[in-house]
Amino acid sequence: MILSNVDVVTDISKEDFQEKYFKKKKPLLIKNFASRWDAFDQWNFDFIRKKAGDQEVPLYDNKPADASKSSDAPVTHMKMKDYIDTIRNSPSDLRIFFYIITDRLPELLKNFTYPDLGMKFFKRLPTLFFGGSDAHVLMHYDVDLGDFLHIHFEGKKRILLFDQEQSAFLYKVPLSVHTVYDLDFENPDYEKFPALKHARGYEIFMEHGDALFIPGAFWHFNRYLEPGFSMSLRALPNKPKIFASMLYHVFIMRYTDKLMRKIFKAKWVNYKQQWAYEKSSKADLRVKQ
Repeated sequence: MILSNVDVVTDISKEDFQEKYFKKKKPLLIKNFASRWDAFDQWNFDFIRKKAGDQEVPLYDNKPADASKSSDAPVTHMKMKDYIDTIRNSPSDLRIFFYIITDRLPELLKNFTYPDLGMKFFKRLPTLFFGGSDAHVLMHYDVDLGDFLHIHFEGKKRILLFDQEQSAFLYKVPLSVHTVYDLDFENPDYEKFPALKHARGYEIFMEHGDALFIPGAFWHFNRYLEPGFSMSLRALPNKPKIFASMLYHVFIMRYTDKLMRKIFKAKWVNYKQQWAYEKSSKADLRVKQ
């Protein structure tokens, strides 16, 4: 992989953000972004444990989804307070995926303000994501293709970003929004995955209160270096071509894959993995020729 740094600012005007980053689909890290919120001191594990500790939450781990089950099936459930205690007290790969604030903890809606960056945020879906110090999220891009601002709290986090032009080198799985399961982006095996050497992307390290602008359809790999959680504020695509692609991803591609997975189970999963490997191997050969 050929990794570069993203631009880093401590503040930015709406005009500069729109011209230099949003319209150009270029990532940007805004340091200490959330520190300007009046209730910034409440964005921590203690507050969430106090307010939502008795809620039962679905948990996921680093293992690929079981081919015999739904791809979004959790591995277990736990009360929020027990989960937070677990990841605080020992290394863990358990994580919470897509915790919708509006439904689960609406009190948090009063504790932040949407930034004035010219993005039309979808205010129904501010969401939280939690992870222990061993947790990571498989390289993927979001099925709704929306731009989003990702704000991190508590421990440190590492993120890799790639635009869609790099898909051929990332071993993208057909009819999916993720890469092959056995590709380790922390310790890449370039002998097994030679095309990955050509992938050009960004490496970002986030700390408490930082915000990262991630353009729509960007590939991202998230690795919690310490226990922490993040909030994503999404802006759904508004250009007709991208909106049509989003509809295809959400209502055709995703459900076609779910149906094939339900019918053929592991055979379908293995077939797609092999297909992805062959496509990226061809892309590797084209670069070398």
